Amino acid sequence: MEKYQFPTIQELLAAGVHFGHSVNKWNPKMEPYIFSSKQGVHIIDLDKTSELLKAAADFLYGVAAKGGQIIFVCTKKQIADLVAQEAKRCGGLYMSERWMGGTITNFKVIKKSIDKLVSLKKKRDAGELSMYTKKERLLIDREITRLERFFGGVVDLKGAPAAVLIVDAKREKTAINECKIFNVPVVGLVDTNSDPSNVDKLIPGNDDAAKSVGKLVAVLADCIAAGYREYEKSVEIAEAKEGASVEPSTVTTASEAVRLQVEPTDTNVEVDKVEAGRVEKKVKPVGKVKTVAKAKASPKAKKEKK
Repeated sequence: MEKYQFPTIQELLAAGVHFGHSVNKWNPKMEPYIFSSKQGVHIIDLDKTSELLKAAADFLYGVAAKGGQIIFVCTKKQIADLVAQEAKRCGGLYMSERWMGGTITNFKVIKKSIDKLVSLKKKRDAGELSMYTKKERLLIDREITRLERFFGGVVDLKGAPAAVLIVDAKREKTAINECKIFNVPVVGLVDTNSDPSNVDKLIPGNDDAAKSVGKLVAVLADCIAAGYREYEKSVEIAEAKEGASVEPSTVTTASEAVRLQVEPTDTNVEVDKVEAGRVEKKVKPVGKVKTVAKAKASPKAKKEKK
């Protein structure tokens, strides 16, 4: 039973996924994924697209099922908002303005900008900016807008992501290079003009048309959402098992009677009985203790000694 539904070849055709770039712009490394050419435009083999789409979907499902963070990267203006919406829908992260250099390789610096954005938004929402002048508030609002544009989609990023989903491998070379440095797996939509060698899980297809990208990214978002649901279930089950495995502590009630055998000690203390959690001690009398004091020498005796 499949975890998610895949589009048919006819649906991929209707979305225009098969349209590549013009023949004179092709990358020879994409030859295995090209079916033919028509009117100077390469036609992508949709059988291979469907096969590789399923492989990429299974991979992303596995990443999400383990709770890994996934970043969607698409900086094409005509489809950036569409990809960002799919990322939000499935619980992923996204970068739609441009890839910020150092997001993976220098996360400490990026984290400072993210923390600044979060701090300024909290102050604004709490009404703490009212103490500033009108000009200062305007500058702060502009700073929030700027930071939101670049980091709004990765506010929850904890470090290097578990995977990155790229739309247009040729355009997002910087992101791919950073992923390679930290061995972060790359899933990418790759058109006929791109180099597929740096993409771990490639999906050959039209990465320019909104309809094509929307169809492919929606499938991947569905599988990621299913993976996160599976992760949440596993966490709930683990917490339930952990709670059930804790044994209640033993409590002595008032009705319990406990007998203890204690060897007699030099102090002759005998534990007679313990009842209702109370220890009663009895001390055996050992007779009167005679105290012998040293007799003080009388003055007469002292004189005789002399």
